[in-house]
Amino acid sequence: MQTVKVPGKHNKHKVLLYAISTCGWCKRAKNFLNENSVQYDYLDIDTCNAEDKNKSMNDILSRGGRLAYPTIIVDDELLLTGPTPEKLREVLEL
Repeated sequence: MQTVKVPGKHNKHKVLLYAISTCGWCKRAKNFLNENSVQYDYLDIDTCNAEDKNKSMNDILSRGGRLAYPTIIVDDELLLTGPTPEKLREVLEL
């Protein structure tokens, strides 16, 4: 899957963000991660190819999630759908 890597000084956790490029909540999640200098990868599912879109959807569903965005996967274990800034601070230990 072709994700975009965003560098950051906080790289203790592996963070993968599935988003929609025009979604306000998704933009807020990206802004939060950027403002807190969190290293993360993201995939805007509305602008990627069909194969990556299907892989991302299968990834979310196989982890017990639902197709709602933003979805953030932390350390390949914890799936968060539409997390609050407070929850992200807690999970990412910021």
